[in-house]
Amino acid sequence: MFGIKPLPGVRLTLISDVLHAPYSGMLPGHVAGFYDYDQCHIDLRSLAEFAGCQILVDRAIAIDFNKNLVICQTRSPVNFDVLSVDIGSTPATLSVPGAAKYAIAAKPVPEFLASWNQLIQSRQNHPDKPLQIAIVGGGAGGVELALNMQSRLGKEEERRKREEGRGKFGNGFSNGCNGCQEEGRRKREENLDNLSSEIHLLHSGAELMQGHNQRVRRRLQEILISRGIQLHLKEKVCAVKKNERESTLQFPTNYQISCKSGLELECDRIFWVTQASAANWIGESGLAADSNGFMQVNDCLQSVSHPNVFGAGDIAAMLNYPRPKAGVFAVRQGKPLFENLQQFLLGKPLKPFAPQEQYLGLIGTGNKRAIASRGSFMWESALLWYWKDWIDRQFMQKFSNLPKTRNTK
Repeated sequence: MFGIKPLPGVRLTLISDVLHAPYSGMLPGHVAGFYDYDQCHIDLRSLAEFAGCQILVDRAIAIDFNKNLVICQTRSPVNFDVLSVDIGSTPATLSVPGAAKYAIAAKPVPEFLASWNQLIQSRQNHPDKPLQIAIVGGGAGGVELALNMQSRLGKEEERRKREEGRGKFGNGFSNGCNGCQEEGRRKREENLDNLSSEIHLLHSGAELMQGHNQRVRRRLQEILISRGIQLHLKEKVCAVKKNERESTLQFPTNYQISCKSGLELECDRIFWVTQASAANWIGESGLAADSNGFMQVNDCLQSVSHPNVFGAGDIAAMLNYPRPKAGVFAVRQGKPLFENLQQFLLGKPLKPFAPQEQYLGLIGTGNKRAIASRGSFMWESALLWYWKDWIDRQFMQKFSNLPKTRNTK
């Protein structure tokens, strides 16, 4: 938006610890293997070039308000007159001993994807060995992750079986009855509980996905159980540690999860998808923050303590409009954030913004179907997945189909 409508005399600097920003809406599909890396990542270099913006690859770790500096992890501090903070959130791990050291948090996304891709590579190299995965957190993110992970692991196993079949029977084996092939594909989609991998989903609540209606919660629980995903409800994880005993599983580094109930679970990978937490340096820098450490902003997305600081996305907590940490709110804050940054720079009154009270949640079930959830409404269909796929692709095209020349007024 700054590239399309620049302001004279304003110099933009983007501080990012990655050059390719992941789009959260397509990440479950990427985990399942429906999208490749480029399809679900925004190339920040080309975007910054279009906007006439300097990009610094680093991570912000503090703000010095006495000198108006952003302190970075490796490079020199960066001066600012106006600052916009949108650093997202990470799952809370600090309260559980061993979780920060041994579990893989769903965010930051680049680190999560690196671990997931490494796991897939290991499966390809050692397909016959058993694999146990634990996912901690039964919200929408944890449920969707479990279903899409299982879908991808199922695809890897089917690929291996096809390769073994070709090796055993020759190419003619795969050219049999088309109807039989179609029936086989349908059965594989409906029944994935015979995989050599096992997924455990642990949740501290009595029901999954507390923020959704009863029909949605019940249906997703049915799907998880039918797929053979092991549900552990009312299980609060109290410790994560490395398993010191000799491993009988595939991966050399195995871990143990301990729950308050006494349940102990051995696994090869632990993915952490619990309630969002904020970076400590937000509050430590002196920005007004809520009880959970998230930056407090007013209706104009402006810090309530520092007028020249704005915030959006997960890291921001709107004082008058508390909302869940969901990507739909972050995306819709983009335009009002841009408008208020420009209004502030021009010395004009800011424009208040009111987010919607309810939002349509689309939960992918790993088989190119989705469940729509909004208030008391629920709908399950393949059409929903393809509709979401179309919306996501249209959104991402905005960042690749940039105008050839930008406005330089």
